[in-house]
Amino acid sequence: MSGPSTYEPKSGITRWLDRRLPILRLAHDSFVAYPTPRNLNYWWTFGAMLSLCLIVQIVTGIVLAMHYVPHIDHAFASVQRLERDVPFGWLIQNIHAVGASMFFLAVYIHMFRGLYYGSYKAPRELLWILGCVIYLLMVATGFLGYTLPWGQMSFWGATVITNLLGALPLIGESIKNWLSGGFSIDQPTINRFFSLHYLLPFVIAGVVGLHVWALHEAGQNNPVGIEVKSKADTVPFTPHATIKDLFATTLFVILFAVFVFYMPDSLGHADNFIPANPLQTPPEIVPEWYLLPFYAILRAFDFNIGPIDSKLAGVLAMFASIGVMFLLPWLDTSRVRSMRYRPIARQFFVIFAVVCFALGWCGGQNPGRILFKVAPFSATMNWVTGGQVTERSIRATSESEWQQAADAAVAELRSQGAGMTAVTREGATSGRITGVIGGNQQTRVVSGDTSELLEEHITEVKQEVGPATPFFAVERSSPARFTVTNFSLLLTFYYFLFFLVILPVLGLRERPERVPDTIAKPVTQGAS
Repeated sequence: MSGPSTYEPKSGITRWLDRRLPILRLAHDSFVAYPTPRNLNYWWTFGAMLSLCLIVQIVTGIVLAMHYVPHIDHAFASVQRLERDVPFGWLIQNIHAVGASMFFLAVYIHMFRGLYYGSYKAPRELLWILGCVIYLLMVATGFLGYTLPWGQMSFWGATVITNLLGALPLIGESIKNWLSGGFSIDQPTINRFFSLHYLLPFVIAGVVGLHVWALHEAGQNNPVGIEVKSKADTVPFTPHATIKDLFATTLFVILFAVFVFYMPDSLGHADNFIPANPLQTPPEIVPEWYLLPFYAILRAFDFNIGPIDSKLAGVLAMFASIGVMFLLPWLDTSRVRSMRYRPIARQFFVIFAVVCFALGWCGGQNPGRILFKVAPFSATMNWVTGGQVTERSIRATSESEWQQAADAAVAELRSQGAGMTAVTREGATSGRITGVIGGNQQTRVVSGDTSELLEEHITEVKQEVGPATPFFAVERSSPARFTVTNFSLLLTFYYFLFFLVILPVLGLRERPERVPDTIAKPVTQGAS
């Protein structure tokens, strides 16, 4: 893409170095004279922000590792000591914690930009795949780092995720035991997580090097989505792209600083400031915000799919939601890269972006939360007042004949005029039956907006008429309702539909708008 090198050493030292280790030539050709499409907009500046985030995370992570104690009895206290007693430890810890969120914020925008402008299409398939590998490594690193403070969310998040890996057939249990270092989350677990969390950022840095190498070989994509054809289509990377990257990165650093100095804990969970307690499960177990969409996909399946149980279905869907992105260069069949010239695809892309945000919201909610229902929860309560209570025992000759004996006892009491009966089983072949003979049959219907409120109303009725009757018969009725789990399943369906159906079909059927012949022409005409 860049052509022959234009670097010329200016001094004796640089000439000596260039003959032995041409690192200055490499830097010049990659970041100074590298030909850049002249129509790149500010969506192309997030690569620089990601480079900054990676450097910040590695540097601050090394400093934090000097003070962190990977032990279940001391990990939480070591993090607190670092924030309170180590000079500027609070700043380093805040930068590292907020930096993880900023890293994911920038990478999500970077990925959505690649989706919109078709940066995954030939000849950039390997560039996109390497980017997906980086993202997968980031997810793993982020999860491992979330567990290290060893608060309530750290411990229970590690418990949930490792148990989910155990749902994989054949190899799941072995992976779970290896990752945990045993059959439960304990000291070996935190040792493994700390080692992997420390190692993976350097692996990410290596893959980033391959990513940049692939970028320079294939050349940068651009908003128009057509290849560079002449020097008129390009400008040198420095100063044109450099100044734009510097300006956008400065704004990004300002946002970064606002969170670090004014809201350092706003992106985390309050329960993680409580030391890990294996005997007390938090009311809600949720990951960090940047993993919430995949957590929602994981929880979307609360039903079995043939021989696949709900737990395994959720795990497979979660892994598939990332795996499908690796296949995207071959799933999108359109010959036009940029969705700027694909109006129908652009509309579906906007829906896809909204779906991803909605999945993130669902991931942070209680899965049983009711979003709307067709009617309130209701219950019909029956009791008898003024009757005579009778009670007798039931005995069956064998366990298999218990139900027959109970039915016979109920029929006998009914024949004696009992309006209500209740059977209590006390053993395999024994129990008691209680009935009310005579009296007046009473019925009352109660309702509530939630199941909890309905139970409160049932209790109130029992307390009101309880002294006048020995027992109640309650028939509860639950209305058809739409919960967060149902919403997550619907969103998950569209997520996969977008990749597996919409993009392949649109690529064959959509009639795109006319694409310009060169980059230079729309730029000189002032086209957006």
